Amino acid sequence: MARSRLYRGGSLIREDFPVQEISDHLADPATLIWLDLLHPGAEKLARVGQEFGLHELALEDAANAGQRPKLDRYRAHEFFSGYAVTVEPGGGLRTTEIAAFITGQALITVRQDDGFDIDDVVARWDDSPDLADQGVGFLLHGLLDHLVDGHFQAVQQMDDAIEELEELLFAEDPGRIRQVQRDAYELRKSLVGLRRVVLPMREVVNTLMRPGLRVVTGPLMPYYQDIYDHVLRAAEWTESLRDMVASVMETNLSVQSNRMNLIMKKVTSWAAIIAVPTAITGFYGQNVPYPGFSDHFGLITSSTLIVGITVLLFVLFRRNDWL
Repeated sequence: MARSRLYRGGSLIREDFPVQEISDHLADPATLIWLDLLHPGAEKLARVGQEFGLHELALEDAANAGQRPKLDRYRAHEFFSGYAVTVEPGGGLRTTEIAAFITGQALITVRQDDGFDIDDVVARWDDSPDLADQGVGFLLHGLLDHLVDGHFQAVQQMDDAIEELEELLFAEDPGRIRQVQRDAYELRKSLVGLRRVVLPMREVVNTLMRPGLRVVTGPLMPYYQDIYDHVLRAAEWTESLRDMVASVMETNLSVQSNRMNLIMKKVTSWAAIIAVPTAITGFYGQNVPYPGFSDHFGLITSSTLIVGITVLLFVLFRRNDWL
């Protein structure tokens, strides 16, 4: 599947025109083309590469998933690789890779699956028709703006999830305690994945803004600066969330250790209390004569000792917060 758009002189002329007509349109220097390829085969990528003069290494990167976010420069074009992210209800991170070839007159996007919301990118272009005359930088801005906003939203969702975990840290319900442990571990994994996606975007956007690249025109510079600010904020926020998750996990371990210590104090205290009647009844169970042997006096004495010492220990332990 392929989608396409044709701009000329800053105006949208055609949409979804046949790919075979691209060569005719490229002959006009005032033409700007967007071509989107969804899960293209090697043969189709090769034809597009021949049409636009794309480097074979860039075509290879576009065909193989798992590239790190980057911007590679070639003689006739640039190659961009990035990821859209989505936080799932359980705290997991879902990533969707997108590759883009940036030429003087065209932006060619390559998606390996339909998890990337390309319609939102198109909507961003339609919302800024006054920038359409700024060339391929206009199209690239809509794509990067969509990606970075998704990163920022993912960081916000993870921040909210961490705050919910913090509220559960001191819950007495054992089920919630286990939930904190599972969710904290899942969030930690998701943050590691998000960090790998967000941090390289700083260098990508910074490189695009360099004057020598000639992708970002003067009127577009404030818009790219805004994207760069969002990238920095998302990167810094991601780093702080890693520290927060680590703090949650450490606090959870401390809380569990404190609960264990409290339980051990209570068990030890009750064991000491129970040991008193055990010791006294054991003493009076000897098979040798002793004061009160075979007499009601012995029963009264032992019972009094059991009750008295047990009550005394209970009061002392409660006063020292052991029970």
